[in-house]
Parts: sequence; structure tokens; C-alpha cells
Amino acid sequence: MSPHSYNRRQFMELLGITAAGLALPSSSLAAEEGNRRPNILVIMSDEHNASVLGCTGNKIVQTPALDRLAQGGIVFDNCYCNSPLCVPSRLAFTSGKYVSRVGAWNNNCWLPSPDYPSVARLMNAAGYESFLCGKMHYDATQRYGFTEIGGQMNKGHMNGKGERRAPDDLAPEPGISKRFDEFHPGDHSHVLDHDRDVTAGTLEFLKNRKDAGKPFFLLSGYVAPHFPLIVPEKYWDAYKGKVPMPNIPEGLLDALPLNYKHLRIGFNVEDAPEDMVRKGRELYYGLVQWLDEEIGKVLQSLEDAGLAENTIVIYTADHGENMGEHGLWWKNCLYDSATKVPLIVRWPAKWKGAQHRTQACSLVDVARTVAELGGATVPEDWNGDSMIHWLEDPKAPWKDQAVSEYYAHNIASGYAMIRMGQFKYTYHTRPDETHPPERELYDLAVDPQEFHNLAGKPEYAEKCAAMHAALVKELGKEPDQIEQRCRADYKKGYGRDDIGKSKQKKKGL
Repeated sequence: MSPHSYNRRQFMELLGITAAGLALPSSSLAAEEGNRRPNILVIMSDEHNASVLGCTGNKIVQTPALDRLAQGGIVFDNCYCNSPLCVPSRLAFTSGKYVSRVGAWNNNCWLPSPDYPSVARLMNAAGYESFLCGKMHYDATQRYGFTEIGGQMNKGHMNGKGERRAPDDLAPEPGISKRFDEFHPGDHSHVLDHDRDVTAGTLEFLKNRKDAGKPFFLLSGYVAPHFPLIVPEKYWDAYKGKVPMPNIPEGLLDALPLNYKHLRIGFNVEDAPEDMVRKGRELYYGLVQWLDEEIGKVLQSLEDAGLAENTIVIYTADHGENMGEHGLWWKNCLYDSATKVPLIVRWPAKWKGAQHRTQACSLVDVARTVAELGGATVPEDWNGDSMIHWLEDPKAPWKDQAVSEYYAHNIASGYAMIRMGQFKYTYHTRPDETHPPERELYDLAVDPQEFHNLAGKPEYAEKCAAMHAALVKELGKEPDQIEQRCRADYKKGYGRDDIGKSKQKKKGL
């Protein structure tokens, strides 16, 4: 069976096999006969830089709710998204597969089939009820097995189209991005108002949840701390003059790969003034604190409803956020600022709190772990690995590996990354016949800010070759072949009109 498509008959056969295998679940921590299975609550934010969190070592930001969650749970210090962009990242989590395997190239994409065997469908087949409250950036016609609560918050219109910038089109745009105009204090924005609705819908669900004989799998999808960087004044006041500016060594911007130069020009962030950079970073910290308070309300509601002890809570984000590092803003690149995400997992009934895991993992691993915690049988072609044994035992063997890809907008060609141990390798595919591919290699143990590219040094040639081979093995094809498939898909699209595309592009989600 092709890993890229399932027809309805094949999917129902898969669910039949899954359901048949549920007398005893696949994990020793999941349900045993006669025991209550845990509820699972996944809280997924949008654009949360993993370094802006108290429990990961930030001494400036105030995140008491998430820090308390970490005190009762396990923090993963090196979790990565599978694409630093909203829709592809969330579709990777939904499908349990790398974005190139499901054609989730950009924010105008969906999964190959409405009946795709998603994490929610597998959980439903395992005896759970799957609910979605908030934004997962799904097309308006698709919910992939979730029952939506709290209002309709997924209204996308995906057409499958995309484009590439001409490799030599490096002429700077006049002025700076209009997004910088939305760096200011305020009580309302589409982010703040959406997330208040998510909190309200989640609280109502938890308060009124009745024992229906089935555990729940609830995904609460927040948009903060995604731009616009608008937050009530008191949250900005708490960080004025306290957030350090990004460190950009001399010559770094000139040495960026071609694609990242295109990101700076395409998003029109090259000439952001220093005072705007400082203001944006302060407001971002304030927005993280605001989000933390919303999450705190949800965690308190779990306690009030008597559900906390037997509910696994997972907090993560779809990707990180650049705030001027490497001269970049938003996401889209494969530096840790954009690809590393927070991950906290808590289950009071089973695991001790205040633990850390330091090896690399990614969101497809989280998706598989959710499914197996629920006792579901996971398709063999999923990319992630279950982290259950690693959750149980910090000394358990773990692959220490993560993959992330980007094929979306404002670039000359797609690129892919693999993190293995302390090294991180990125391959930028060939834009055309006159521009060669580019490589990056960083030793994160000595260069955590990714300033010193080792890929061109002869003594690291063997390391680059080995990591490239590992990347190809994970993706199943050479990245240059994947890039060509992406371009072909962009030309075809889905046969839908372009209504809604301009709105999505304006929001930049």
C-alpha cells in the first residue's frame, strides 16, 4: 500500500485490525483489563520559542503555570517540530508522518485523503472520544476524526498551490514588513480573542465532561504567542528593558545560505530598526506570559473537575519563533529558534515530576506516543517512535534524532534537517541548474547559537556524508527528488479556486 494514500476500504480495514488488537493495548502503561484508561489532553500553542520558558532555563519570562506542569512532569529539552510552519507541522502531528510523505508542503495543504488514518481516528478506534477545541489550521472541510467543540475555528481553504523565488532575485524591498506595525499593546487581536474562546471551550468541556464509559483525547489549539505581537499593556510593562537583543556576529548575515537571504528579503525584515526589534522581543515575552495564564486556567479546571490524576497532559507547540536571531523573524528556517519546541508531559498517576530528557525527539514521536498511550495500534509506516519506555526510564535507549523540513514560501528551494546527538545537518536543495545545493553543519555542544558552519571544513566531510545518508534514509528519498515532487504538486494544486488564499497569506499563519 502506498504510504501517501488510503482509500476508504483500506482505511476501514486498518481500523478493523486496530480495533481487533485492543483487548490488551500496546503499552504497559496504557489500559489493562479492568483499569481506567487515562484521559489525554494535548495543549498545542503556535510559534512558542522553546527558550522562552522558565522550566527550560529562562530567568526573565514568567511562566508559572507551565513551570508547575514541569514540576509535576517531564521536560524534553530537545524536541523539534517536523516543519517550522503552522499547517505542515500540525499535519505531521495529525498523520504521524514527515511532511514530505503526506504532501504537506505549505499552509495551503491538507492530507492526501479525508479518511487518512490520523492520530484522532486511531484513538477513536481504540475506544477514545477525540475532541478539538481551537485552531489546528485544518481546511474547513476536514477534521480528521476530531469532533470540534467551542465553535468553528478551522476555516481554511486549501488549494495546494505554491511557488519559488528566483534564486538571483535578491533586490531589497523598500521599507520594512507591515507586520512590524502590529507590535504594540492592546486588549484585543485575532490571536487574543481566538485563544480566549479556546480557554472558554476547554473549560466548559472539562466542567461538564460526564463519564460516558470512554476516556477522552482532547486537543486544545492555541494561536499565541503567534504574531501580531499585541498584548495588554501590563504584560509588556513586565519586560521593558529586560529582554536582551539578539546576538549577530560580524559577517554572519553575509554568510547565510541563499534561502535564508531570501527569507530576509521575502519577509522584508532586513532593515528592522533596533528599537522595533527590542519592542517586538519584549512584547513576545509578554504574550508568552499571557498564554501561560490561559493554560493555567485549563490546568486548574482539570483539578476542579477531579480529572488531573488520571489525565495525561502534554504541552507543546507547532514550531518556534525567530526574534531577530540570524537577522530573521517569524519561523521558516531550520535554526533551533524556529524548529525547537517546548515539550512537557505529565501523568501524576504514573511518572515522577521535575525530570528532564535531553536527547532529541520530534512531534511525530509525540503523536506515536499519544496513540500508544491510548492503546492504539499504529500503522507500520508512521515515522515516529514511541517514547513510553523513555518516559518511564531516563536511561532507556533512545534514538536521539529528529528531522524537520521546509518547502513553503519565500525561498528559492526546499531544505531539510536532521539532528543526531550533538550535531545538526541541513541540506538546501539545488534551486536550479546554475545554483548548487548548500549544506550546514553545527556542533551544538560548542556552538548552540549555530554561528559556525562546519560543512565546508575537510575534517567534517565524513560527518556531513554520514548525516546526509541518515537524512535520506529517514525521508525515503534524496531531498532534491522531494523538492521536484513538491514543485510538481504546486503546479497541479487541488483543482480548487484561490478563494481564501489571500486571507491566509495576510495572516501569515
